[in-house]
Amino acid sequence: MDLYGNDVLRTAYMYLRDKQRAEDVFQEVFLKVHRKYDRFRGKGSEKTWILSITINTCKDMLRSVWLRRVIPFLPNEHEVAAKDEDFTERIIASHQSKELLQSVLKLKTPFKDVILLYYYHELSTQEIGKILHISEGTVRSRLHRGRLMLKKMLEGRPDDED
Repeated sequence: MDLYGNDVLRTAYMYLRDKQRAEDVFQEVFLKVHRKYDRFRGKGSEKTWILSITINTCKDMLRSVWLRRVIPFLPNEHEVAAKDEDFTERIIASHQSKELLQSVLKLKTPFKDVILLYYYHELSTQEIGKILHISEGTVRSRLHRGRLMLKKMLEGRPDDED
């Protein structure tokens, strides 16, 4: 937890955009790591393995039927951020701008995943491929397309590919 706790919490927050849900994922991830550490094969780094668990746990939470029913009753992300500016500022402090982070978070999941893992967690395309269970070529392709989508968003142009 000392080594990868911040990475897990930040990744969960970027996926879920909610402090409490990110903290829930944080706890769940480290419980899973503790229970399944004997299954860690060492083919990749511990960080890669833990981030893979984090991403999958976030995706499971987002797919949850219960969550889809509850979301309309939760405060929107702007209200949450306004109530807890310190937490939000810590999350985005390492990014050059809020606009860039917001644009990354608006990307479709396949592109958001590779952008966050490559630039934010500084993982190689090979490590990202292992985490997401896709080929290294697919990772590079998604990085390229994701960058183009971000460029269009930041320039204020509509995305023709949707």
